[in-house]
Amino acid sequence: MKTRGRQPVRWGLVAFATFWMLVIVPLSAVAAPYAALVMDARNGEVLYSNNADTRLHPASLTKMMTLYVVFEAIENGEIGLDDKVVISKHAASEPPSKLGVRAGSSIALRYLIRAAAVKSANDAATALGEAIEGSEAQFARRMNRTAEALGMTRTTFKNAHGLTENGHLSTARDMTILGRHLFYDFPQYYNLFSRITTDAGVTSVSHTNRRLLEAYRGADGIKTGYTRAAGFNLTASAERNGERIIATVFGGQSTASRNAKVAELLDLGFNKAPTQVAVHRPARPPYLGKLGTAPVMIAAGEDRPSVAAKTVRLTTAAAVVKSLRPQSRPLPAAPIPAIAARDDIERALLAAQQVATATTEPAPLPQGSAAVTPEIRPEQRPTEIVLASAPAPEPEPEVVTRVSTSGGRHWGINVGRYSSEYKARQMLLQTALNEMATLDGSLRKVVQRPAGFDANFMGMTRESADLACRRLQAKKVTCFMIGPS
Repeated sequence: MKTRGRQPVRWGLVAFATFWMLVIVPLSAVAAPYAALVMDARNGEVLYSNNADTRLHPASLTKMMTLYVVFEAIENGEIGLDDKVVISKHAASEPPSKLGVRAGSSIALRYLIRAAAVKSANDAATALGEAIEGSEAQFARRMNRTAEALGMTRTTFKNAHGLTENGHLSTARDMTILGRHLFYDFPQYYNLFSRITTDAGVTSVSHTNRRLLEAYRGADGIKTGYTRAAGFNLTASAERNGERIIATVFGGQSTASRNAKVAELLDLGFNKAPTQVAVHRPARPPYLGKLGTAPVMIAAGEDRPSVAAKTVRLTTAAAVVKSLRPQSRPLPAAPIPAIAARDDIERALLAAQQVATATTEPAPLPQGSAAVTPEIRPEQRPTEIVLASAPAPEPEPEVVTRVSTSGGRHWGINVGRYSSEYKARQMLLQTALNEMATLDGSLRKVVQRPAGFDANFMGMTRESADLACRRLQAKKVTCFMIGPS
């Protein structure tokens, strides 16, 4: 009787186990479709591809495009790194991975960028899209316009974070193209993708790809992605001895196996790529911006995404509106002087030399007339005053121009945007005195923007600009690189 009583229980357990073996286990074991591509970043040559043009789920590789559009908006004055972004309920409700900012709170744009790039935070990505375009749907349309301009012909974005959505698809080739553009188009921000940890305002965050960054020699980015539909995705970049390889994998079965495959593909790229090759940077796409959309006015307390503001309180009497007109060309008759002096005396001297150069240009001499004598030239400046950007105490003012544009010195750094020209110049002088080792020889320049005055050091090589920025950031000084215009 006892044996017969246990029989239904035993058969029930067998049926339950069979159900899990036949249904649940096979479903979890199904891998996402695999695709891969390896590219020589120097010239865009494809060194290996497998299923590279198949449209698949990109997962958080999407955030590469989100950040590309944000960098473009910053560069064109739509928004600033220190602008405060108010977090909407929609952004705060995004599922993990997330930064964890509360709805209604505000946070500087730079921290959202770090959270999206390093932690792959979905709430940060959504908040970035809303800050730039007012809504995530509008931002996705801008992402698609930008993708088309970059030559990403088989990509369609539906959101800013990459969580699975019908029609949100890309390819290994398109994501590799995007990774290459991030490196060449925004070198001043590219270091974000190699930070193992970073301050994201409300907390410190760790890189989702730190294992590969720490284990593979030369790896410095770029972005991971995972969803159940996509599998384990990664676009990685590495540089060795002047050679740079970018590899993309879709559909990895685990973090470890994906990283191993990417390392194998990077090795393949370094083995196949020639040691010497001419660098052909990808063509920078035109700035598309907003397609004539009017600024969205949001009433106080209204539950809609708000456009980022510099902690400005809008009233019914006045509203802040950003102008998206193209930036005016500098007027040749009144250029902003490049400050290369160590004190007010040297600044006055440089300005006087520039005026003298513009007003004492000699006219053609009549036939047989005597040459201009040296006495009518501006007096040579005292030898004890030396321009920081001049390699030698030459009396001719054009030496400043020659040094700032020769030897690859087309780079610079920005140490902030300020409400007045005086504050920008004050910051430049203070920074130059605190970091003379790397900034000696650079030109201090204040550039007026619609949103304020940029404090820049110009006339640097890429290496010296990168070193200066890293040293300044270590001293808690805001800094990003400025590439050749």
